[in-house]
Amino acid sequence: MEQKMAAWGFNKQKRTVTIRDFLEIIKRNLKENDERGVIHLGHGDPSPYPSFKTTPAAEEALLNALRSTHFNGYPPAAGLSAARGAVAEHLSKDLPYKLSGDDVFLTAGANHAIEVVLTVLARPGANILFPRPGYPLYEARAAFSNLEVRHFNLLPERGWEVDLDGVEALADDKTIAMVVVNPGNPCGNVFTFKHMLEIAQTAKRLGILLISDEVYNHIVFGSNKFLPMGILGEGTPVVTLGSMSKRWLIPGWRLGWIAASDPNGVLKKSGIIESIENYLCITADPATLIQGAVPEILEKSTDAFFSRTNETLRESADACYATISEIPSLSCPHKPEGAMSTMIEINPLLLEDVKDDVDFALKLAREESVVIMPGSVLGLKNWLRLSFSVEPATLRDGLERIRAFCSRHSNTYKDESRIEKICFIKSYA
Repeated sequence: MEQKMAAWGFNKQKRTVTIRDFLEIIKRNLKENDERGVIHLGHGDPSPYPSFKTTPAAEEALLNALRSTHFNGYPPAAGLSAARGAVAEHLSKDLPYKLSGDDVFLTAGANHAIEVVLTVLARPGANILFPRPGYPLYEARAAFSNLEVRHFNLLPERGWEVDLDGVEALADDKTIAMVVVNPGNPCGNVFTFKHMLEIAQTAKRLGILLISDEVYNHIVFGSNKFLPMGILGEGTPVVTLGSMSKRWLIPGWRLGWIAASDPNGVLKKSGIIESIENYLCITADPATLIQGAVPEILEKSTDAFFSRTNETLRESADACYATISEIPSLSCPHKPEGAMSTMIEINPLLLEDVKDDVDFALKLAREESVVIMPGSVLGLKNWLRLSFSVEPATLRDGLERIRAFCSRHSNTYKDESRIEKICFIKSYA
């Protein structure tokens, strides 16, 4: 006798595509048996490359923590007090006021920090403002918290500044926060103090929390100096998300933080700090061992180590910008000044058999064994995100393969009237 299936009352959670998801799709399209090898320009993990090794001070600190046998047990939910205090002291060097250890909450990397903050802020009917292009994990976490996402644009013609008029138009009485990323991932920009002040004033006027993602803090090599958004905390409260992953080149160590830059105590009075503390009691902790190493890492890491990393990235960013500028079908509207990636615009009218950015990435992998991230995954169609945090020689090889790909797929118009037609179409596209 045929039995009916039970109705279990479970609806599958809608899933947002992440960078890791799409990189796996691209990898399945890679050219087989390419003797040249695969060049990965699609993610921001520099740690496999010899030019991007962490400082010996970090390795020694981790070994010292291990040998001490003091860090084999469970840590407090918000993190070891010595590690929290060390991070607070480290961040305070760039601020006009002092943070205490109570202002810092340790997380298992910056992705975990995003999870904590978005979960704590979520409430029925609320919305949150994210930049476009942006980091897809924010959308994925918001979806799991049933937060409505609204996107404001970053403006390439203005060095990827925030479209503050767009922010004003998007926000309403259900808006809980806006996220800014500085230095910019994926755009490679660094905000000026003037623009940061405009952002903070806009958040204050709208009455929304300002979340500043500073995972790439101090990874700068252009004309703009890195300044933390927390310097404006006396005007409007700022929640800063950071980690050791990028600056110390140790993403696998999974040590991040949430820092409350709020000298007036607004976040404490509103209950946000208590909510963060409560959530940390029921979520994962960063490993006690890495927490134990944090004070020594922060104390003994040298400026020379950070300068070497920034200089390598500067040379790679320059090479990337120069090469892309020579490829007619591609353009990079803003020379990277920080972080580890940049955004490149595609002109599909100048390419044969390439429909859009996704098609470009899949065919580039298949024909040239180069992995690059389509901008559509980051919210910007017909753009590409290129990570230049690889070995310089590898980057040069990858850029030449991209050049060869674009040349092979280039439209060739010998008739001048047809060239004029293409320009006309482009101007009105």
